[in-house]
Amino acid sequence: MTTVTKAVPMQDNAAAAKSPNLIKGNTGDWEVVIGLEVHAQVNSRSKLFSGSSTAFGAAPNSHVSLVDAAMPGMLPVINAECVAQAVRTGLGLNAQINLKSVFDRKNYFYPDLPQGYQISQYKQPIVGEGRIEIDVDGASMKVGIERLHLEQDAGKSIHDQHPEFSYVDLNRSGVALMEIVSKPDMRSAKQAQAYVTKLRTILRYLGTCDGDMEKGNLRADVNVSVRKPGAALGTRCEIKNVNSIRFIGQAVDVEARRQIEIIEDGGKIDQETRLFDPVKGETRSMRSKEEAHDYRYFPDPDLLPLEFKPEFVAGLKAKLPELPDAKKARFVKDFGLSNYDAGVLVAERENADYFEAVLSTLKDGTRDGKTAANWVINELFGRLNKESKDVGASPVSAAQLGSLVGLIGDSTISGKIAKDVFEILWAEGGDPAEIVESRGMKQVTDTGAIEKAVDEIIAANPDKVAQVIAKPTMLGWFVGQVIKQTGGKAAPATVNEILKKKLGI
Repeated sequence: MTTVTKAVPMQDNAAAAKSPNLIKGNTGDWEVVIGLEVHAQVNSRSKLFSGSSTAFGAAPNSHVSLVDAAMPGMLPVINAECVAQAVRTGLGLNAQINLKSVFDRKNYFYPDLPQGYQISQYKQPIVGEGRIEIDVDGASMKVGIERLHLEQDAGKSIHDQHPEFSYVDLNRSGVALMEIVSKPDMRSAKQAQAYVTKLRTILRYLGTCDGDMEKGNLRADVNVSVRKPGAALGTRCEIKNVNSIRFIGQAVDVEARRQIEIIEDGGKIDQETRLFDPVKGETRSMRSKEEAHDYRYFPDPDLLPLEFKPEFVAGLKAKLPELPDAKKARFVKDFGLSNYDAGVLVAERENADYFEAVLSTLKDGTRDGKTAANWVINELFGRLNKESKDVGASPVSAAQLGSLVGLIGDSTISGKIAKDVFEILWAEGGDPAEIVESRGMKQVTDTGAIEKAVDEIIAANPDKVAQVIAKPTMLGWFVGQVIKQTGGKAAPATVNEILKKKLGI
């Protein structure tokens, strides 16, 4: 019988306030235990065991070799670049690289699996245990990686083109996947989402997977069980092929609530594979969960054990890019950024590259790094988000923004004027220095002109003078008035200095 469960809002309680990862049930608190199997498509122009293209969006069955279609007598040949990409990923996950690994046949029958088996790795994977660090609600935690193994993808069954027939597209058959299996270390939907987000970021920095979840290039099988705090692990259910980070969180919450309700009603959880329906907000039973022996794993007789030397691994490690955690720590140390701001900048490699390109245009990147970060995060990213653009489509280049930040740094313009220049750059382009010069937007630093404006403001507001002398914190009102009178061009620091002198503060 197919069972479903709908999403039920989580309830707050005192225990949950102390331990936010606990879920309130009718019989007390419950703990959810989560492990993830993330399938990441390897960035490679050809498949794992054939030379067929991996390009997305081709006509059905146009990227299929005789090996992919399992024609008799066709033998697989390992793609060396896919092996290198798996090793790079393992290094990026702080994981053990196994110098010898074995490909196995995982036997099951499905229309889009022409061989009747999937070439995968079982007891001897290419990458062993590792870990990544995630941040959730300001707290850091480490999530263990159990293993990473290489395997070939299956094809795709299509059921919605004709009411009486199903079709099979083998373009994806044989595409290289890295299955990255976490340990069951996560205890909330937020942690699961943070884990996949961080894993996706690392893969994109490494260039080993593009992380495009809309195309199915990154997807997760979500394993969920529940237990009373401190009790033995419960029976888990696997939610297959969840293809967005938002849906991963929803699937965890829905499945945890389903299991709690069944147990509290006196039932028991059957180990099974389920699907998540985001439209209905429910999980549905697919089939009973197979164990390893059900797949009758055995070493693939057509493939020799995969072996390489330590020098191969060392060579790949030496060429790894700076990864997000190291880059974040450097931004905090070198530029005095907050952990939050540094985290925003490194969340996507393109964003971090843009920020560093801005810094490269500055005379003193260390001095102006914090100002540059504020402009990138608040002004640029804010505007890009508003217009649904990514940094690659920014009308303002890193060189232009760097020049603008430099003009602020050397007091040529104020922050207020800089915002006006930014709007001109966004709409019209151009060189910030030339815009400032040609449009008379330079900051006024002539003390004579500023003193004249200060004298006029003081003379016109004797009541405010008395108030600011009694309460110096009100000086900001005068500063604002002077800057307003000078058309926003008066240097705030100079205005402050002159006002204090004139008012005897």
